[in-house]
Amino acid sequence: MSVKIDSFHPRRRDGGRICCVLFFLILALCFPATLPAEEGKSAEDLPAMVAAALANNPELKASSARWEMFRSRVDQARSLEDPMLMLKLQNWMLDEPFNSRLDPMTQRVVGISQQLPFWGKRDLRGEVAAREAESYRWAVEERKLELARMVKETWYRLYYVDRSRDIVDRNIKILDDFVTLAETKYSVGQGAQQDVFKAQVERSRMLDMRITLEQQRKSLQANLNALLYRPADTPIARIPDFEIAQVSLSGRELKERASANRPLFKGLEALVAKGEAGLSLARKENWPDFNISFEYMQRDPAGDMDGKDMYSAGLTFNLPVQRARRRAMAAEAESEKTMAAEELKALRNTIDSGVEDLLAQLERRKKLAVLYKTGIIPQAAQSLESAVIGYRVNKVDFMTLLDNRVTLFNYEREYHESLAEYQMNRAQLEALVGGELP
Repeated sequence: MSVKIDSFHPRRRDGGRICCVLFFLILALCFPATLPAEEGKSAEDLPAMVAAALANNPELKASSARWEMFRSRVDQARSLEDPMLMLKLQNWMLDEPFNSRLDPMTQRVVGISQQLPFWGKRDLRGEVAAREAESYRWAVEERKLELARMVKETWYRLYYVDRSRDIVDRNIKILDDFVTLAETKYSVGQGAQQDVFKAQVERSRMLDMRITLEQQRKSLQANLNALLYRPADTPIARIPDFEIAQVSLSGRELKERASANRPLFKGLEALVAKGEAGLSLARKENWPDFNISFEYMQRDPAGDMDGKDMYSAGLTFNLPVQRARRRAMAAEAESEKTMAAEELKALRNTIDSGVEDLLAQLERRKKLAVLYKTGIIPQAAQSLESAVIGYRVNKVDFMTLLDNRVTLFNYEREYHESLAEYQMNRAQLEALVGGELP
C-alpha cells in the first residue's frame, strides 16, 4: 500500500484533524462518562432486595417449617400415653357360651389403665425436645444471616461488573480516537501502519472483555433472582454508586457482639443444654415406670349365689434390669453434649480469627480506594493525557500511548473492585458477628 503525500497542504489539513481528535480525546479523559440507568428501570435498592429474599426464599421457608416441625414435638414428648380401656367377658362356659348364670365367677369386665413414667421423666423428655427445637429456631436465624450476606455479595459483584462495563465502553471510545489519530498520522507520514493495527487489536480486546462482562452480569442477575425466588430473567437495573460504610467497632467489640448475637452460638448452646437434659433423662431411666389399673366386674346370680359385683385395682411397673441399654443412652447424651461444646469452642476460634482477618482486609481495601481515587487514577489520567500530546508531536511512540491507557484502565477497575470488595467484606463481617453493623 502506498500513500502519496503532498508536500504542504495535506499535512496542514491533516494536522487540523489531529488537533480535533486530540481535543475530543483529552475531553474524554478529563470527563469520564458514566452510563445512565437502563431504560425503563428504576434504581435498585439493596435493603428492599434483602427484605424480599427473607420473605420469599424457599430454602428459608423450608428451614422455618423444619423448626415448626420440631417445636410440635415438645408437647408430644411431655404428654402421657393414652389410657387403655378394657372390655372383657370372663369365665364363661363353653357348653353354654351365652348363659351367664351357670357359674358365679362368670362376669362382664370393664377396666381402664394408665401408664405413668417415673417422676421427672416427662419434664426431661420435653426439655430435650424443646432444646432441639430451639437449635432449629436459631438455625433459621443463621440462615437469614447467610441469605442476607449472599444477596449483598451478589449485589456488589453486579456493581463491579456494571462499573467495569462503563470503563470498557469508555476505553472503546478512547481507542476509536486512537485509531483515528494513528490513521491520521499514518496518512501524513508521521506514524506507522502498525500503530493502527495495534489500536484495532486493543479495541477488539476491549470488545471481547465486554462480551465476558455481559455474560457475567446475566449470571449474577440469575443468581440474585434465585435468591429472591423470582424468574431468573427478571431484569435488574444498573447498581447505583455508593460510599463505603466504614466499620467503627474494634475487634474486641465485634467479638463480644458475635458472642451476644450470633444465632449459631445460641443454637450450639441449645444443643449443649439438650445433651445435659438427655444425660439426666438417661439416669432417670434407671427408675421404673408405673401402670395403674382399675377393673369393674359385673356378675349375674347363679344357683344359690346372688352374684355380687366386684372390682379390682392394680399397680405394675417394669424392672429396669437392662443396664447396657441405659448405659448406651447415657453415653449417647454425653457424646452429644461434648460434641456441641467442642463445636462451640471451634466457632469461637473461627470468629476470632475471622474478625481479625476481615478487619485487615477492610483496612486494606479502604486505603486502596482512597489511594486510587485521590492519587493513582488522577496521576494515571494526567500521564495518559501527556502521552497523547507527546504522541501528537512525535515525542512518544504509540506503544507508550497504549501502555498509559492500559495502566489507567486497570487502575480504574481496581478502584471499583476495592469499593465492591470492601462492602462484600463488610457483609461477611456482619454475617460473622450476627447482625448489621453501626
